[in-house]
Amino acid sequence: MAQPRLPPRATARLQLHAGFTFEHAAAQVDYYAALGVSHLYLSPIFCARPGSTHGYDVTDFRAINPELGGEAGFQRFAERAREHGLGLVLDIVPNHMAASPNHNPWWRDVLARGARSAYAHHFDIDWHSPDPDLHGRVLLPILAKPYWEALCGGELTLHFDAQAGQPVVCCGEHALPLADDTFDPATAASLPALLDGREATGRVRLHELLEQQHYRLAWWATAADELNWRRFFEVSDLVGLRVEQVPVFEAVHGLVFQLFRDGWIDGVRVDHVDGLADPAAYCQRLRAHLVALAPERPAARAIACPWLVVEKILAEHETLRADWLVDGTTGYDFMNEVAAVLHDGDGAGALTALWEDMSGETRSFEAQVASARGHLLNHHLVTEYDGACRCLHACARSEPASRDLTLASLRRALAALLAPLSVYRTYLNERVRPREDKAVLQQAADTARATLAANDLPALARLVSWLSDPAGDSMGLREARTRVQQLMTPLAAKATEDTVFYRYGRLLSRNDVGSNPATLALSQEDFHARMAQRAQVWPNAMLATATHDHKRGEDARMRLAVLSELPGEWSEAVGLWESQCRPLLARLPRSPDGGDRLMLYQTLVGVWPAGLVSDDAQGVASLLARVQAWQVKSIREAKRHGNWTSPDIDYEHGCAAFLNALGSESSGGSVLDQIARFARRIAVPGAINSLTQTLVQLTAPGVPDRYQGTEGWDLSLVDPDNRRPVDFASLRARLADASGWPEWLANWQDGRLKLQLIRSILAARRTHAGLFSCGDYLPVTLAGPLAEHALAFGRRDGQVQTLVVGTRLAAQLVALDRPMLAPAQWRDTALQAGHGENGHWVDVLTSRPLDVREGSLPLAEVLQMLPVALLLRTCDD
Repeated sequence: MAQPRLPPRATARLQLHAGFTFEHAAAQVDYYAALGVSHLYLSPIFCARPGSTHGYDVTDFRAINPELGGEAGFQRFAERAREHGLGLVLDIVPNHMAASPNHNPWWRDVLARGARSAYAHHFDIDWHSPDPDLHGRVLLPILAKPYWEALCGGELTLHFDAQAGQPVVCCGEHALPLADDTFDPATAASLPALLDGREATGRVRLHELLEQQHYRLAWWATAADELNWRRFFEVSDLVGLRVEQVPVFEAVHGLVFQLFRDGWIDGVRVDHVDGLADPAAYCQRLRAHLVALAPERPAARAIACPWLVVEKILAEHETLRADWLVDGTTGYDFMNEVAAVLHDGDGAGALTALWEDMSGETRSFEAQVASARGHLLNHHLVTEYDGACRCLHACARSEPASRDLTLASLRRALAALLAPLSVYRTYLNERVRPREDKAVLQQAADTARATLAANDLPALARLVSWLSDPAGDSMGLREARTRVQQLMTPLAAKATEDTVFYRYGRLLSRNDVGSNPATLALSQEDFHARMAQRAQVWPNAMLATATHDHKRGEDARMRLAVLSELPGEWSEAVGLWESQCRPLLARLPRSPDGGDRLMLYQTLVGVWPAGLVSDDAQGVASLLARVQAWQVKSIREAKRHGNWTSPDIDYEHGCAAFLNALGSESSGGSVLDQIARFARRIAVPGAINSLTQTLVQLTAPGVPDRYQGTEGWDLSLVDPDNRRPVDFASLRARLADASGWPEWLANWQDGRLKLQLIRSILAARRTHAGLFSCGDYLPVTLAGPLAEHALAFGRRDGQVQTLVVGTRLAAQLVALDRPMLAPAQWRDTALQAGHGENGHWVDVLTSRPLDVREGSLPLAEVLQMLPVALLLRTCDD
């Protein structure tokens, strides 16, 4: 039986939940083996909140989720994978757990025992809150209305749990424990009758009992302002863990280590590593544990080095830290790079002008992010911001030289410093002060000075010194530094991905996780430089083009990228639609503003299914329902017209009315008809982009990951749209199809072309694993009239070489019937091979032989049958 290689040759991500269990996954193992991946990469599998669709809300790290099939189901699935030569990679969540009193035994014990609980310090709780009412208590903001209203309304009731022999407080779906010393077990069964909140005496007694608990019940809306425990981003039912503490680390990872030691999994992906107090120390400890356990694995599952990747979003020009001892990131950085090289930078000016004209917003993307950060600190991440500032103020008061720095001044200085920070977070601590982090802080401080009054500059200077200077490194300063750096990450993510990505809509193909919308395109030279660095430094990092967190599917982004080539046509089309929509806009009492309309138009042309005609009522209705769900999420995330906690329902209804009326406006054909025609105009060059993106992902240095279902065209939107059930029956039929490239190319809309491309390249990776896993990366020069319209590079490992060639920027060249240029269009454009590529080659996709003579190979020959090619040879050919 074939054993999976490590590092993985290629992975396939599967989203597990009650509707897609281990049993369902096992049924698809043979499909993925035939497709050609080496490992299945699983979403979190430990016990989670019942009904969880993602598994990131873990309730018990010690057991496998019974909704997925439990331990027995997992082992049956893993055995099935082994039978087909596939290994497993597990997504783990060390940063947080579900704050679920009913389902998380650690959290429930904390609520029952408070600071005396064995788990009191597993969670990142401030047991010494400045609020006297929270000394030794946990704020529990789970009430649907203010506390007293809930109490008087009978929404807080006492019930006797006969099985446990204890009374519990019931509110909504929650059953909360009572501290043992707050009731008499002998009379506990009679308490519910005596403590009825609906009448005055019982209400007073119930209130007095609740005030004695280790938690303080509160209205959900108080969470952002008053929580005394760290949460995941703004999610107030996910509580932060302190895995920097060795006992917590071991408790959280015990089952992970057991699964690895027993040979069930071969590696892990770490979720949200930047949320941890010390990511470097965590990764080093995790690596050390896995390496130590590797010799204990069964002989048949022996591996030399476990695969370890981290979810880390890198800013432009930021590099992953080598001292973390990981194999790389989960691939958002690659997703950005491969997308950017398939955009046309010359379109930036016209697209910017259209955006500014439509939206009225002339501020740069960076300026909008800085503004959003300020808003988030004061309205959404208040408790995290306040906690960091209090720690800083305590540090100031502990030193005579800084005791006159006021809390208010430190607040202003910290906000000013964080607003322009160019990375997600820094990694400064008592052990290391990375020069790059100190430089980032200094750059942010230089910008911050211009925004602060003179009397706040001393606070800024002291703040930068505390963060970056090892002198006088007290316990209080360490805590302050940790709090500030743990604030940086949610602030960056929420301001950028979950706010400004929904406000700034110049070109939505660049608004995705890991990307910088301000940078429209990447030159071929820069792309090659980055890939060469990958080969040298991060050859085993994950390469993603689609994920469970993407804003738009990989093929929707590639279609929208075409707009960078056609800014004039796009502007003209938008102008026509706007003109035809004026009567509609005048009739609606509320309607989308110009920026939201432009983002809506982009969304529609980006996800319009190939082959869908506007008179297909059922198909259009299904599409508009998906787009409307995206529209609501977009409006609330943007926070310009309401948000998730306080939505502007009238505006949302107006936007929905506008969307649904697009199909009926204008006697000369509805706007929706015209949008459908424009989608068809860019669909073919978009498909070419997609095929090139797929080719590059599967051949560039690294480990490609195929997100579930994206073997076909991926025109999904942000979650939950990108987590819809996968039609595996259709994928299996396409995989089994043997019609051949001419048939697949002619009927490219049905997705067989893309799937067969993936299968063919993965087969080449299987046959020549060393070439793709550790081969050198060699940029290939192109010359001729269409040199800018192709991307080429080579890989070489000893005697084996490959040439990778894809078409790009084809919108002005390609016909609308099939996604490739006619060979004659390439004229005398040719590869200028400069790395000893003369000789006989075979295109492994089409099995065609080609000869390189005098260091040149015409693209008319290379791309004769397909818009992409994968040439292979050995040096003795």
